[in-house]
Amino acid sequence: MSKKIRVTILDDHQTIIDGYRFRLGNSPRVEVVAAVNYGGDLQKTLEEYPTDVLLLDINVPTSPENPNPYPILHTIPTLLQNYPDLTILVISMHAERSLIRAVMEAGASGYILKDDQSTLRDLENVVISVFSGGIHLSRQANDAILRSEAIGNQPLLSKRQLEALSLCLSFPDSTTMELAEKMSISNSTIRNLLSGAYIKLNVRTRIAAVTKARQLGLISPEPPTIQVSREL
Repeated sequence: MSKKIRVTILDDHQTIIDGYRFRLGNSPRVEVVAAVNYGGDLQKTLEEYPTDVLLLDINVPTSPENPNPYPILHTIPTLLQNYPDLTILVISMHAERSLIRAVMEAGASGYILKDDQSTLRDLENVVISVFSGGIHLSRQANDAILRSEAIGNQPLLSKRQLEALSLCLSFPDSTTMELAEKMSISNSTIRNLLSGAYIKLNVRTRIAAVTKARQLGLISPEPPTIQVSREL
C-alpha cells in the first residue's frame, strides 16, 4: 500500500478542525498529521510534521499576542519556497474575487469556500486531486475569477505590493526595516512598494492603505459582524 498523503490544518476554530478530521479520519489514503490555531506556529509545525497538503484558512490570528491575521499573501510563496513539494489548499469563508485571484497567483492549488458543503463532504478526493497536481475551486470562487477575467479587470496592486500590505496588516508595529527583512528585500524597495500602493489606493498612510485594501477584498478582509438576536 502506498504512503498516505499527510495533511496539516491551520484554522483558529476547533470545530472546523474537528470537522476536517472527521472527513479525513477513515481515509485509507489521507491522514491528518497536525493542526494549529495560529499562523506563527505553522513553520515550526511543518518542520516537526512533514506535510504533503496544507489546509489553510485566511483570517487566522498570527499568535496569542498578535491577534492580527497572519500575512497569507506572504506566507504562501514563502512556504512554497521552503517546501517545494508542499501543496496548499485554502479553505475560507471569504469570496472576494480579488482575494481569490491573489491567493491563487501566490501559489495555492485551490480555494474552497466554507459554505461549499458538497465539496467539503468530498474533502478526501479534493486532497488527493490537488496532491496529484490538480487544482480545485468552489464554483463560486471559480465564477468570481472568470467574471474578473471576462471584464478585463487588472490587479489594482502588484503581487509584491499585496504581499507588503499583508505583512503590514499582520505586524502593524513593524518598522520599514523589519518589513524589508521579512520580504528579504532592501529598505528602499519596501518603501517603493508601499508608496506605490498608497498612490494606487489614493491614501497617505500605511494604516489607511491596509484599511482600504481590506475593504476592497485585496488582502484578508475584516471578519463579518455577527448579528446577535435580542429577542427574549
